[in-house]
Amino acid sequence: MPSPEPVLSSWPELRALALSLDLPGVIETTAWDHPVLKAHGKMWTWWSPKIDAAVFKADRDEVEMLHAADPATFLLHPHYAGHGLLLVAQGRIDPGWARARLISTWRSMAPKRLLKAWEAGQG
Repeated sequence: MPSPEPVLSSWPELRALALSLDLPGVIETTAWDHPVLKAHGKMWTWWSPKIDAAVFKADRDEVEMLHAADPATFLLHPHYAGHGLLLVAQGRIDPGWARARLISTWRSMAPKRLLKAWEAGQG
């Protein structure tokens, strides 16, 4: 039986995973003097300078539900309250979950024409 993938514990690990997806429209840049990845010109994922955690986009209901289900993994911080951002604790980020989350978020942000072309290339 293969061993499970190790959890992601740092920005370099999350960054490497995200860039390995090779999704069009993703760029490395900075925001507020911190490294981030943007997709289609919008913030996509980054490591929080406020708390040792990765930041992913999510709707507010999902943030609350995940935090209630596993508060040690899915964190809350006053700085991010009400912004539809999901904080995932350092050392608790499942790579499979992160991969699926990043692709889903990228798809939701993609212009329709780009998404259609990308989906055609995946089949």
